[in-house]
Amino acid sequence: MRKTLTRFFTIADFEDEEEFLRYQHQNGWKLVKQTPPCFFTFEACEPEDVIYRMDYKNSTESGEYMQMMKDFGWEYAGKCVGWLYFRKPAALIESEEEGELFSDNSSRIDMVRHIIRTRLLPLCIIFFSCVVPNFIRYRTGNAPHYGEAFLGGFFSVMFLIYVWLIIHCGLRLKKIEDRYKQ
Repeated sequence: MRKTLTRFFTIADFEDEEEFLRYQHQNGWKLVKQTPPCFFTFEACEPEDVIYRMDYKNSTESGEYMQMMKDFGWEYAGKCVGWLYFRKPAALIESEEEGELFSDNSSRIDMVRHIIRTRLLPLCIIFFSCVVPNFIRYRTGNAPHYGEAFLGGFFSVMFLIYVWLIIHCGLRLKKIEDRYKQ
């Protein structure tokens, strides 16, 4: 038996996503696949406490990397938009380090910076090069008359979504990075 749930997580909410997946597994639903932007497909299983961890590789993972994860007891659970999903039964974890994909905080910081460079920075570029100019153009009345109301509304909504995403993700990723620096 399968079920699909809809949950939206931003690039900065990966820790919340890990907890969501753990909760589902504890309740008898293991992750089968994640489909963008926010669909999670689960398969019925025996309820078990399973730790889920995510790594952002953006298509740079290698066979050697995947073998290393397997050697450390992590089962590959799938991939979605650069994110790799791994899981391990909590019963097999004897120390805090065994429950983490990364062996040190500098590796965690590198992942956060990689997310910022490859996901947040392009989001900002799109915002400032496409959304803001069109938002201003439609707000000041300097736009072509065809579809003006629709496009003005569209760019207003896009402006608000991008502002929220940039602020939310930027602050959250900075907070995560600062926590790892301590």
